[in-house]
Amino acid sequence: QVQLVESGGGLVQAGGSLRLSCAASGRTFSSYTMAWFRQAPGKEREFVAAISWSRDSTAYADSVKGRFTISRDNAKNTAYLQMNSLKPEDTAVYYCAADQAGWSPRKPATYDYWGQGTQVTVSS
Repeated sequence: QVQLVESGGGLVQAGGSLRLSCAASGRTFSSYTMAWFRQAPGKEREFVAAISWSRDSTAYADSVKGRFTISRDNAKNTAYLQMNSLKPEDTAVYYCAADQAGWSPRKPATYDYWGQGTQVTVSS
């Protein structure tokens, strides 16, 4: 069993930056693919970014490529999402997710564990 707890959300002006953290419990964190998804009001949950257990593979949604960076520290059981040049359309609840098998980063159904989410609001 893995528990995920996100932090780092908040209110920021357009053009600003935030760093989200996802702290994971459990001894096998280093073997999981980690990802970030987001969901805006009235919209479906969408893929943002993912990183493989070995950190040799990453994937990004086109809408965040070049602005967001996903990383992980397996020694700290923590994944991160550095968000720069934020836009009002980035406003959403951001969720951390963990997949214990394989690399299908963009599909929510493949993820076994989810955090409770953290709100990110970008003002114009």
